[in-house]
Amino acid sequence: MMTVLTIVGAILAIAIVIVLILAAMKPDTFVVQRSTLIDAPGDTVYRLINDYKNWASWSPYEKIDPAMKRKYSGAPVGVGSIYEWEGNKNIGSGRMEILDSSPSRIDIKLDFMSPFEAHNKAEFTMKPEGNATNVTWTMRGPIPYKFKIMHVIFNMDKMVGNQFAEGLANMKRVAEGN
Repeated sequence: MMTVLTIVGAILAIAIVIVLILAAMKPDTFVVQRSTLIDAPGDTVYRLINDYKNWASWSPYEKIDPAMKRKYSGAPVGVGSIYEWEGNKNIGSGRMEILDSSPSRIDIKLDFMSPFEAHNKAEFTMKPEGNATNVTWTMRGPIPYKFKIMHVIFNMDKMVGNQFAEGLANMKRVAEGN
């Protein structure tokens, strides 16, 4: 006759196998994207994104660790501009570099070093809509198998997407002068 411990062990083993199978079925890449309409001209929005020193006014990540160390290097703004950060366990460390910059699109190479290593691309697109600007913040990258397991358990689109939505709301407030 099976003991309770044996039954619990079997259930746990089955649950682990199910998670591993579900992880294997996840896509090899991810995309997180959020948009908002900002009642401000595109050049106002463009300046907020194209200069990393302006990110403190709108990026939700800047407030996670107020003691975070920041380093700016490369070009002062635009292509070649580099922003590195090192913070607590909640913000980790990493580096961003603007690879392409125009009033309609900014492409960023985004490298996380800790708490985990990841290499992604971020982009901001700005499209005029009358006197307003539709801004879309997108991040995409590969999902190694170990991270696919996390994607089974956590809804990464919701977690990161909510942070993007918060950042865009902050950007809207700053660009509109509120």
